Amino acid sequence: MSRLIIISNRVSAPKESHSGAQGGLAVALQAAIREFGGIWFGWSGETVDHFTGHIHFQRAQGVTTATLDLEEQDIEEYYNGYANRTLWPLFHYRIDLAEYERGFAGGYKRVNERFADTLRPLVEKDDVLWVQDYHMFPLGQELRDRGCKNRIGFFLHIPWPPSRLLATLPEAEALVETMFAYDLVGFHTKEWLDSFRHYATHELGAEEEGDALTFKGRTLRLIVAPIGIDTKEFVEGANGPKARLALRNMRDSAVGRDMIVGVDRLDYSKGLEERFHGYERFLSEHPEERKEVFMLQIAPPSRGAVESYQKIRTKLEGLSGQINGAYADVDWVPIRYVNRGYPRDVLAGIYRAARIGLVTPLRDGMNLVAKEYVAAQDPEDPGVLILSRFAGAAAQLKEAVLVNPFSADEVSDAIMQALRMDLGERKRRWRAMMDNIEQEDVVWWRKLFTDALMGTDGSTPIPADNDIAAA
Repeated sequence: MSRLIIISNRVSAPKESHSGAQGGLAVALQAAIREFGGIWFGWSGETVDHFTGHIHFQRAQGVTTATLDLEEQDIEEYYNGYANRTLWPLFHYRIDLAEYERGFAGGYKRVNERFADTLRPLVEKDDVLWVQDYHMFPLGQELRDRGCKNRIGFFLHIPWPPSRLLATLPEAEALVETMFAYDLVGFHTKEWLDSFRHYATHELGAEEEGDALTFKGRTLRLIVAPIGIDTKEFVEGANGPKARLALRNMRDSAVGRDMIVGVDRLDYSKGLEERFHGYERFLSEHPEERKEVFMLQIAPPSRGAVESYQKIRTKLEGLSGQINGAYADVDWVPIRYVNRGYPRDVLAGIYRAARIGLVTPLRDGMNLVAKEYVAAQDPEDPGVLILSRFAGAAAQLKEAVLVNPFSADEVSDAIMQALRMDLGERKRRWRAMMDNIEQEDVVWWRKLFTDALMGTDGSTPIPADNDIAAA
């Protein structure tokens, strides 16, 4: 059986305890390494004065990881720069925030070359490689340039933008061309896949046949593979002691009021500013509900070295203070705004305590918080998920209350609809969403992709010599 080598920007080694701190993606990829053997390769998260290419090997709980350290300049140009100040905003439709700096692009290419140089000697003849996410678009081509003829797949965890937006990237054509070094590319939704296909066919001139594209002698298969959560593990955690304690604490602190919860990394793509405005609109239009509800927004900071993230934190702190100043009373505060993270089992208890889960990103590849909120609910008295129609999860969770997050009126109306929803409708909607979350979980996602990559899904196998352009 072929070994599986997984490559990602960061590597998540197995934890000794199952405290709920690790996400479902890490657990699924670790399980794949155990099943197929192989290595999880990526950046260690550490920096060195001079890059040496030294690999740190570690083996724990049946998972072998191989990591390397990068220079400060690498992190600034590749990670803080091109990945998170160029590609991230652009791929989330925020071209107003995208920074197109030649130095960023150069650093991005240099680090991908370093990954390829370091990884290539570890790759054996029959290995299958699976590259994760936007940090490593060109890695497949770099490996081909170094003689790697193995089957290589790529999965994109964020949206793929429409052609008109992607065209604003100076390196757009070259970036998409490097994608044809892969044998299989996966997306969360058909929308993201169609956007990629449109650019490849209309701008590059790739030929389309079924689910495959051919360009300059290489054939690339496209697949929709929406990621899920580790549903069984999460439901168990939601019924565990830490979740029960969190549930009890939240209900005690609510003193009979309905809680609306949002849990998001502090990022402009999550629509937090728009969410606050929608909640403020609700408070303004429904004064009779003011002391009957409160909103808990958990937003742990991220990417603090990037200026746009510093600005969104300052903006939200001011906005939450403004709303509380306008509507709070001596015995009630409308928004509880918390800038820290919590273990997943504690979050599960918080989710279960909430009458409404408010998940309103402006654009999101998937959004697993939406699925976790549903999975955490009490089947006999479930809460209501309000979900942005621009999140990838909306394609699966059709029974959520779907909203346009840019519209404060829609968000306000959805909150009122959720508060008034009777038990029968809440249970019906929850059951439909939970069926999907149970069936299409993270293990299903991983198997769907690896079966397609390895040619064991019943589709026409990708030829082993699909490397004409690299030969």
